[in-house]
Amino acid sequence: QEHGPGPAAGPARQTRIEGISRVIAVASCKGGVGKSTVAVNLACALAAEGKKVGLADMDIYGPSAPIMLGISGQPKPSLDGLIPPLEAHGLSVVSMGFFLDDAAPVIWRGPMAMSATKQFLRGVRWGRLDYLVVDLPPGTGDIVLTLCQEIPIDGAVIVTTPQDIALADVRRGIAMFRRVNAPVIGVVENMSGYVCPGCGHRDDLFGTRRGDQLAAELGLPLLGEIPIEEAVRVGGDEGVPIVVRDSGHPAAKAFRDCADKVVQGLERVESQRGVPEPVEISGDDDHRVVRIHWSDGVVTNYRMSGLRGWCPCAQCQGHSGRRGFIEVDDPLLSSVEGVGRYAVRFIWADGHSTGMYSYAYLREIADFPECKLR
Repeated sequence: QEHGPGPAAGPARQTRIEGISRVIAVASCKGGVGKSTVAVNLACALAAEGKKVGLADMDIYGPSAPIMLGISGQPKPSLDGLIPPLEAHGLSVVSMGFFLDDAAPVIWRGPMAMSATKQFLRGVRWGRLDYLVVDLPPGTGDIVLTLCQEIPIDGAVIVTTPQDIALADVRRGIAMFRRVNAPVIGVVENMSGYVCPGCGHRDDLFGTRRGDQLAAELGLPLLGEIPIEEAVRVGGDEGVPIVVRDSGHPAAKAFRDCADKVVQGLERVESQRGVPEPVEISGDDDHRVVRIHWSDGVVTNYRMSGLRGWCPCAQCQGHSGRRGFIEVDDPLLSSVEGVGRYAVRFIWADGHSTGMYSYAYLREIADFPECKLR
């Protein structure tokens, strides 16, 4: 029985924007989760490390970067037709908000929004950047798809809140990025809880799901848990993000830790590029065997019990950094999904589906005694 092919090859890699080393897409699949707050503070945290960072506010219908960064003005295209970005807090910034008055709505159909998206990517004089952070609009509509089709995304960061309704939408967004072969490097849980500054009592206003539980359910690394803090709101309203305003604040530290994990995630994805890829993944349910044909001609075979037992997810392995084999009684594989161009997700009959097996990891465990055929 064939459980599905390996990750789809998808379209050829798009042309990079000249001078930009890495593109980070910050997305949410639901409005009101604080995506722009995360994008702005992530960009500022990267800039604070001495990196050259740009911020493209691609939320065409609800631009917020001008307010959150305290900048205004209308850039004028130069003789070469490129738009010069404005500067704030060490960032090069472009936003639709620079071209609108405060009360003007953006009433555009899809083609106009897609045209503006392309203009804000390739029509800006970005110069040399280590990172371009792209603040996407909520959902999985035209602008998000245009971005993924126009330029290669080095990593997508998904922002969510703990409640169940947000989690359901996040799953759709993750599936969209995987469909277009854009690697999702992790999830940021925003508004993860409020701690009273007076008594220290914590209230989980948006649910009690822990960040590690959230990451396990989504099968993604947890990049950060950002608390509900008045100082974060004040910084955004006054145009000085908390990472800049008060670098010692716990929320600022959470954003900096998140930035470090984003960089680590980008490096992990890059390290796995160029390795052999699965061409076909098939399963034999009767004999409980999975077979993978690789692009370099190698064929690896796995006992399902071994493949399931060496699941790398946090739910199975914990957070100690040590790997161990988990005994599961007669596991049966249901289906297989590709994760970008670097990993595979196995969905098991018992509902377990949070393990992302990198290509390198699959090649490694093929020789483990639990996986090898007897």
